Parts: sequence; C-alpha cells; structure tokens
Amino acid sequence: MSTLEILQRTVLRYALPILVILSLSLGSASSAFANVRTEGGGDVPFYARLESGGIVHDDIWAVIVFYRPPGCIPADFNLLDFFDFGAFGCTPPTTDGFMIFEHGPEVDPAPMLVELHGLGAVPVWFVRWAELQTAVEDGNLTIGELAGLSSRLIGSASFYHEILHPLGGSKHDKIEFNVGGILADGRSFQVEALAHGDAGRALEMRIVFR
Repeated sequence: MSTLEILQRTVLRYALPILVILSLSLGSASSAFANVRTEGGGDVPFYARLESGGIVHDDIWAVIVFYRPPGCIPADFNLLDFFDFGAFGCTPPTTDGFMIFEHGPEVDPAPMLVELHGLGAVPVWFVRWAELQTAVEDGNLTIGELAGLSSRLIGSASFYHEILHPLGGSKHDKIEFNVGGILADGRSFQVEALAHGDAGRALEMRIVFR
C-alpha cells in the first residue's frame, strides 16, 4: 500500500467522524440560539408611554409619546394603567417595528426586544413635571385630565426611534428612545431618554426646545 493510500484511509477513519460531530454540534448550537422575529411591533396594547412609576421626565418636563392617536383614547381609561387590549381598536398606530422573542410569541411571556420607529407624525406632549405629579397623586389620569393641564405643549414628531427590553422577556428591563419634531407654537424639540426599570426607573435624559 502506497503512502498516499495510507494517508487517505487515515483521513477517512479519523477526520470525517470529527467533522460530522462538529457539524452536528454547530447545528444544535445554532438551533438553540435561534430567536424568533415578528413584524408589526408598533401594534401595541397601550396608548402612550405613560404608566404609574414609569413616567419619563427630567426635573422640569415630563414627555408623553403616543402610540395611538390621542383622540381615540377612551375618556374613562386610566392612562397610568398603561396596558389595555382595547388599544388595538384605537387606529391607526403611530409606530411600526419588530419584536424578537427567545422562543416565540406563543411561548414567551414577553419579547426580549422591541424596536419601533415613527410613521411620520407621532404625537408627543410635554407637561411640567410638578403639575403632572399633582395630577397623578390620586392614582388616576384620563386623557381629558392630561389635555387640560395648563403647561401642556403639543408636538408632532417627524422622527421617533425606540429600543425596549421589556420586563418578563429581558433580565434587565430598559427603554431608550430618541424623538424630534415641531411644537404647535413653531419651535422644534428633541428628546433623548434612557430609563432602566431594574434601577428604580433611573433616567438619563436630554430635552431641547429651540
């Protein structure tokens, strides 16, 4: 038997089984880490980024981003409750995007990641934080009460981008968003916000009016 034949038999005997094992291992690993992405992440079961213990604000202003048109929010709904499956009937949504689940929407309690972008005119309201604190002391805030606050500024965002790691789907819930647009009085606005829910809703925030 020639030296070449000996080498060929050695490869067939030892190398091929190793390659098969590596292939199977890599296949299992890729299956284990395959996440599930779903589109239509903007069709969410809430009206606005406003919830008890999770109001986005700095020392002066609170920022409320609306995922649904304010005009179709039920008059008696407590915005501090945040979730309402009736929100699916409040159309059209103002954002779109996608969600990523570890196993799938029918299996996981929440997605690992939600990424949203505005659809061109996302309603954004600003109210003085001190005034809003007084308004929510009773644990209830309707859209009518919010609209009636004297410090309210109405804005329309031409740009909105949000990255959310929800509680239940992620080990550390976090929200980050950037939004920019025009106020009803003609001024422009820009907001950059980062909130960590697992740190007592600690905020890093920048609000600019021009």
